[in-house]
Amino acid sequence: MRNPVAMASVNIYKRKSSMKFIVAKDFTAYLEDLERMIQNFSREGSVLSTGRNEIRIFDLNGKSINVKAFKIPNAVNKIAYRFFRKSKAQRSFEYASILTQKGIGTPLPIAYAEENRLTFGRSFYLCEHLDCELTFRDLSATDVQLLQEFTRFTFQLHEKEIEFLDHSPGNTLIRRNAEKYQFFLVDLNRMNFRKMDFEARMKNFSRLTADEAILRIMAREYAILYGKPEELVFEKMQFYTHQFQEKFHRKKRLKKQLKFWKN
Repeated sequence: MRNPVAMASVNIYKRKSSMKFIVAKDFTAYLEDLERMIQNFSREGSVLSTGRNEIRIFDLNGKSINVKAFKIPNAVNKIAYRFFRKSKAQRSFEYASILTQKGIGTPLPIAYAEENRLTFGRSFYLCEHLDCELTFRDLSATDVQLLQEFTRFTFQLHEKEIEFLDHSPGNTLIRRNAEKYQFFLVDLNRMNFRKMDFEARMKNFSRLTADEAILRIMAREYAILYGKPEELVFEKMQFYTHQFQEKFHRKKRLKKQLKFWKN
């Protein structure tokens, strides 16, 4: 990965137990409070979402802190995250730090924690909690200005060599600020930092929507920004969107078949 996080911006703190904390420099004074959030995660805080991962909201001197507990990985990844790969928590923290340095909206990264014994165990990512009115999922083709601004935001990501691999409907929070909108990326653990050619840029839209009217609005705006013919941009967006949709539904059908045969 290019543009690694400058470690001068963080402090490393290790407890006597197996839990490791890395805390952003501006929050080291609150280390004990942050540690307590992890220790009491299952008993305190207000639940925001559950499922594969669980997110709870905690209070830190009047500031809402978003704490995400990642699902404990399978046996293979327990080894991989312990010795060979960065965990989702670490990647989330480091990628958020890079985005912040590049001037891209994302909740302020605060800390991450990992439990390492013989193999990898629990892990947590802590960031500020943002209350936002919308996500991309809430948009329709009638939201022309918002879709244009979202497209400009995505173009800015591409220009700054940020390939957000989970650029999907729920992973961009949208907040209205006066007459403009602000965009904040969340669920950050899958990113590349590289120069993106035209094909890679178009493929990066594939997870967002299958609505051709929305694709048309985004294609028109991106074509202006990138200096390509609108029809070419639209055709490429449509091609990669159809490709993603086919793959998604194929996997869904396969899971349904496997579930049928297991029963």
